[in-house]
Amino acid sequence: MEIKKRAKKLRDQLQQLIYKIINPVVHGMIKMGITPNIVTTIGFLGNLAGACILIYAGMHKEGNLYSLIGWAGGIILISSLFDMMDGQVARIGGMASTFGAMYDSVLDRYSELVTLGAICFCLSENGYPVGAVITFAALIGSLMVSYVRARAEGLGLECKIGFMQRPERVVLTCLGLLICGITATQAKDLSFDPMYILIAPLGFIAIFANLTAFARIEYSRKQLLKK
Repeated sequence: MEIKKRAKKLRDQLQQLIYKIINPVVHGMIKMGITPNIVTTIGFLGNLAGACILIYAGMHKEGNLYSLIGWAGGIILISSLFDMMDGQVARIGGMASTFGAMYDSVLDRYSELVTLGAICFCLSENGYPVGAVITFAALIGSLMVSYVRARAEGLGLECKIGFMQRPERVVLTCLGLLICGITATQAKDLSFDPMYILIAPLGFIAIFANLTAFARIEYSRKQLLKK
């Protein structure tokens, strides 16, 4: 229990730090008349661009695979900042809306699914079938974490428990892509396959995202029994 409290406190502190960094940009967007939905769309298009790079890396094996993986990670990481900016633009600019919240959630799911789907394809096409299966398991877990919460909220429950939520999944995925790409292109005479740097965090997501989904199912079951 103490570990969970510390993890939540650290997460909140990091979130506040990121807000301090992006808030000047947010205020600039508001002055320019940029709406939260536009910010959400830009973030999704950035994730889509990163996914396309990964698909290209899978289709053109003769290319610079690891350089493309690193670039994809950087683009997806920057695009993911827009997931935080759209909420800030809505709150600070007084533009929050029910549709905007739904639109944000839907494009968040699309962003995550196209990213993991592209990684799965890239790994499969470059001779890493086990890594592709692990990524597919991560994709399933990521989808189910959100789905169980949505179904629980549809039944009148608040279900936000669990460790592997979207911010953690995005950070692990982006860091895996970035570090994999940088290590493979900059280091020489590696004693291991650098692709494992990408597959390892995806395995972590696969395990803990699915555990989070099942934990939310059990939590919802207990809450419904109390009604």
